[in-house]
Amino acid sequence: MSTDAEPVEAAIRARFDAGDLDGTIAKALEAYADELFGFLIGLARERTQAEDAFSAACERMWRGLPKFRWDSTFRVWAYRIARNEFLRTTREVTKARKHTPISDIASVRAAVDRVRSSTPIYERTEVKDKFAELRAQLEPEDLMLLGLRIDRKLPWTDIAKVLAATDDEPSTREVAALRKRFERLKARLRELARDT
Repeated sequence: MSTDAEPVEAAIRARFDAGDLDGTIAKALEAYADELFGFLIGLARERTQAEDAFSAACERMWRGLPKFRWDSTFRVWAYRIARNEFLRTTREVTKARKHTPISDIASVRAAVDRVRSSTPIYERTEVKDKFAELRAQLEPEDLMLLGLRIDRKLPWTDIAKVLAATDDEPSTREVAALRKRFERLKARLRELARDT
């Protein structure tokens, strides 16, 4: 964990340990909502899909918080949930799930309202069209890998935890395979950029 994240994680954990679950989720979303939404908007083909995945991820975090085991940082856990909710919204599985109205969860509603009212980073750049064109050619798992490593600068072991199919600690082999996949992906992107 980077030294910048340590005080944030400690503050989140302190609220959790004190039994303040609403305060825990509020502090976590205050710290991580913008980057989680940015991650999702980078994966989604449209803003509405990212908003739906973000809302579902916030709800899932809120519901799952009492059972969170702290096997990873809250940030890694949040990214894993965001990834899973993005995949669920992509497959339209969320329609069958029972939802707690987002308006019933004040801390989640506040984070959703804040990211919905701000201009995403990708819309502020001059090169967004070319970048979007390149990203559209990638599979969701490759987009996640790029977003977690390049945009979020997560360590390889944390990326392996986010992308893992199970809750088991990733092996050295799995982490190495991700690095190789990332290198192949960078080479492919360079090739695609030359062709466009």
